[in-house]
Amino acid sequence: MPKLSKPLAVALAVSAAFTVAAATPAGAAAPAPPSPATAAPAPRISTAFTLPGAKVYPEGIASDSRTGTVYVGSYADGTVYRARPGARTAEVFLPAGADGRHTANGLRVDARGRLWVTDSTTGVAVYDTRTGARLAHFEVPGTGPRFINDLTITPDGTAYLTDSARPVIYRVTPAQLRAGSGALTVAYDLTGHLTPAPPGSFALNGIVSDPAGHYLLAVDMTAGDLHRVDLRTGALGRVALTGGDLKAADGLDLSPDGTLRVAHNLPNTLTRWQLSADGTRARLTRTLTDPSLQIPTTLTHTRGRTLVVRSQFDQGGPMNPTGGTPTTFTVAEVRGL
Repeated sequence: MPKLSKPLAVALAVSAAFTVAAATPAGAAAPAPPSPATAAPAPRISTAFTLPGAKVYPEGIASDSRTGTVYVGSYADGTVYRARPGARTAEVFLPAGADGRHTANGLRVDARGRLWVTDSTTGVAVYDTRTGARLAHFEVPGTGPRFINDLTITPDGTAYLTDSARPVIYRVTPAQLRAGSGALTVAYDLTGHLTPAPPGSFALNGIVSDPAGHYLLAVDMTAGDLHRVDLRTGALGRVALTGGDLKAADGLDLSPDGTLRVAHNLPNTLTRWQLSADGTRARLTRTLTDPSLQIPTTLTHTRGRTLVVRSQFDQGGPMNPTGGTPTTFTVAEVRGL
């Protein structure tokens, strides 16, 4: 498989270093996990399915609620894998490099069964899950810094995407989707709203929307903040967090009942939060830290279980390109989170 491009590998390594510095005192052996929540029966971790390949370094995951099919993207080369219900090994759905795709970071399946895949270097593409045909694509114009990371889709079919290198959230409307291609335009500029961070560090990462389509929640993985965007007024705010923070938070998953699940990559930690009805407050209710999570980047909660990407980014991957040897790449199943 092709190697990670040097600029992207360096960018992630720099981000990881700053995230560790923010979460861990100098000289500490490992980043501290978020504060523990109320004691409860320990969640159970097992392997849901494996991903074929020696250097997959998976990043994104999405589930199709209609079929139970799960899709996983490779940060290393842009391959998108598909795991049908009951499968113990995923299959290649979109080959590496297809349509010029270099990475596959954020993945979502929309209400009509279309698969959205972000490429951190360019933008986002939309695919037919039956045929694999590309239906649309949108790219950030110009040559400036960008790292298109994660996305969410609101009930009206609008997609919102984070940029980890710039303090912006992009938007793709249903009308733009019907047009098939175009520029990825900024919907919300959070310049001056985010907590100042060291140069070169990543900020915005995971993003979700509430079931009614009233607001977005986007995490700042370096500061540990959760930002709220009111889709009716455009107002920006910070969610009041009780019991912990969201440092090193990567992927987010929001259930209809207001349960927010979070993957914290470097600490090998998953957390569960309960949101208030209006999404302005969140209380930590459970924390799970386990090295078997192997640097969890994203997660999806589907059919009573949480599926978590084991990225192994520290084993010869973007967080440690020159050291470590990965084991078989897998997606974890967590029960009780």
